[in-house]
Amino acid sequence: MIKITVEKDQKQIVSYLKNKFHNLSNGTIYKALRNKDIRVNEVKISENCPIYAGDEITLYIKDELLYGIQKLDKTNIIYDDENIAIVFKSQDILVQGEKGEVGLEQLVNEYYETTHIVACHRLDRNTSGLVIFAKNQEAEKAISEMIQNHMIRKIYRCTVVGHPKNKKMTLKAFLFKDAKASNVIISSEKKKGYVEIITKYEVITDNQDGTSELEVELITGRTHQIRAHLAYIGYPILGDGKYGINEVNKRFKKTKQELTAYKLIFDDAIEPIEYLKGKTVKTKS
Repeated sequence: MIKITVEKDQKQIVSYLKNKFHNLSNGTIYKALRNKDIRVNEVKISENCPIYAGDEITLYIKDELLYGIQKLDKTNIIYDDENIAIVFKSQDILVQGEKGEVGLEQLVNEYYETTHIVACHRLDRNTSGLVIFAKNQEAEKAISEMIQNHMIRKIYRCTVVGHPKNKKMTLKAFLFKDAKASNVIISSEKKKGYVEIITKYEVITDNQDGTSELEVELITGRTHQIRAHLAYIGYPILGDGKYGINEVNKRFKKTKQELTAYKLIFDDAIEPIEYLKGKTVKTKS
């Protein structure tokens, strides 16, 4: 059982729940409604029930139906030693859960049967890829310092709409995070509240369907940086519902962004994980 509070008025509870829980299917919702397993302010409701800001929704739906992945498999662990683990995060799960939602960090702790493992960085919900977890405070401090000093390079693969004219570029711009709108704004000029962003990309393949495969490296790591920066120069990521082109996403039948953090390169490392210097970790696919 989980309880959530509605943030603003909604015309229909079904669409609201679909947006709230990305793994929740229509079939599961309608079955729960028939079984009276969805209640608003403790009252059993129908599928056409509108909901309003402040309403409390109670869901008697299994976690695995709400959140998808609920247990890590050995195949999710890409690298493992006494200090760190590098884990592949699938789409539709947060690195750190919130508002009762199970996150990857919790699943990692359950896998190792402990409670003290922490994520050292994050990925967007719909970005899959590699996340570094520290198993002790010393390793956590070292990874934090290594990320801050650019000792770890994060390499992504993505599919964008269009064929970039420049096949290899280092992009520089400024980013503003609009927390209320849950998005970011890119500018070519420095403005109040904007921070500098640097993104490298290289075209791997120009596809015949009008898309391209890119390898992207984050020099700075800001919220939605890759997605917003590529969209800003005219090459949005395929499937991106926030910064992409909805008509194109529909034509390709893509509802999730084609973006994966597929490689980590440890250019340098410090104690107690100095042995990672020179190591490259990649996804298995």
